[in-house]
Amino acid sequence: MTNRAVISTDRAPAAIGPYSQAVKVGNIAWLSGQIPLDPDTMALVDGAIDAQARQVFRNLAAVAEAAGGGLDDAVKLNISLTDLGDFAIVNGIMEEFFQAPYPARACVQVAALPKGAAIEVEAQLAL
Repeated sequence: MTNRAVISTDRAPAAIGPYSQAVKVGNIAWLSGQIPLDPDTMALVDGAIDAQARQVFRNLAAVAEAAGGGLDDAVKLNISLTDLGDFAIVNGIMEEFFQAPYPARACVQVAALPKGAAIEVEAQLAL
């Protein structure tokens, strides 16, 4: 594809595998799942789900900005939690980063996430 652009920023964690932080085609950007890694140290942030969720959304915001938009351009989120009991906490933190109208979303519980993270979020943006 000639209009395919790979998006990368040092304000979000570097990819820990064979993938890009985001790929943009036309006015759509697909943001890879972010876990709560500090982009400077590549270490998992200390703290409970609230600290981890805030770092994930900060990471996503940095990638969204590198793609030419922001979190308010998100049309779909996929959230993976290792404990669905954290659902309400994540909802509250999401309201700190997003404004109505909110994106479509799925939230599922998974057995495990990379590096022992409690949360991973991926996003699709319409720019």
